[in-house]
Formats: sequence, structure tokens, C-alpha cells
Amino acid sequence: QVQLVESGGGSVQAGGSLRLSCAAFGYAYSSYCMSWFRQAPGKVREGVAVIDSGGASYGDSVKGRFTISKDIAKNTVYLQMNSLKPEDTAMYYCAADPRRCEEVVVTAGGVTDFNYWGQGTQVTVSS
Repeated sequence: QVQLVESGGGSVQAGGSLRLSCAAFGYAYSSYCMSWFRQAPGKVREGVAVIDSGGASYGDSVKGRFTISKDIAKNTVYLQMNSLKPEDTAMYYCAADPRRCEEVVVTAGGVTDFNYWGQGTQVTVSS
């Protein structure tokens, strides 16, 4: 049974930082594609960052501000978010898939076929 548990969300002022964590249970995720998505009310789901053994990539809106990383020993993936903006306010979700990231479908409209999802953690950025 694969389980993903996010934590680290909260409220912060613009310009501040938060670090989200995603603990994975039930599998050794070192070869998995791990990802962070977000969804704000009334907006489509947005891919924020992905990472696998081949490296990491980011959505245009967070490049240079967010960093995805993983701690294999802890089976945990992190999302370090710096220089936060009010438009970063959303529910953030961790997702995992046993395929390589390049094999997982992610469209600009938020459609994706990641196999496993966490319950989400709320991030609120005030101006």
C-alpha cells in the first residue's frame, strides 16, 4: 500500500519561505518520479516540480524560487519555497509514480496520470 503524507504548509507573508515535506510509505521511492502539484480555488491543477534519478524540472512560475529535493534514507521529498508570492497560495499535493518522469503525462491544463497522491497541505501567502 503506497501512502504519501505531506506536511509543512502554513501561512506566510509575501517574500517569506516555507519547506514542504512528503513522506513516502509502502515502497522504496528512489527510482520513482516524485512531484509537487498545486491547485488554487477556481484554477486548474498546476505542476510545480518533478524529480527522479535523471534530475529535476520546474514550472515556469516557480523557477528560481522553488527547489525540489529528496532524502532517500528518509524516503522523503521536499519542496523548498522561497520568495513566496500571494499567487503561490494553493493546496499543494505530492504525487508519485514508478515510471520515469518523462513517461508520466502532465498537460498544461493540469491533466496527469500520476498513480499515487497525498492528501495535500495548504499554503497561504499574504501580501
